Amino acid sequence: MPITKSARKALRQNIRRRKINIKRKTDLKTVIKQYKKLIAAGEKDRAKQQLSQVYKKLDKAAKVEFIKKNKAARMKSRLNRLLFR
Repeated sequence: MPITKSARKALRQNIRRRKINIKRKTDLKTVIKQYKKLIAAGEKDRAKQQLSQVYKKLDKAAKVEFIKKNKAARMKSRLNRLLFR
């Protein structure tokens, strides 16, 4: 356990940030899975609507530096490519 006051505060911050990051990660994965299910089912029009949600989550994740900007761009490109195959 942390001994100093600053170490205790750092631990509290770490726990808080971890909860937020886990939530972001699960939300992002859920949205991507839903999009891929729509693609697999052949529902292109609903997939287009879902793609905007995926873009929104990826852009937000990149903005708060949860993932890097180029990774978000790469994922958006690959997911968009699935729609137009």
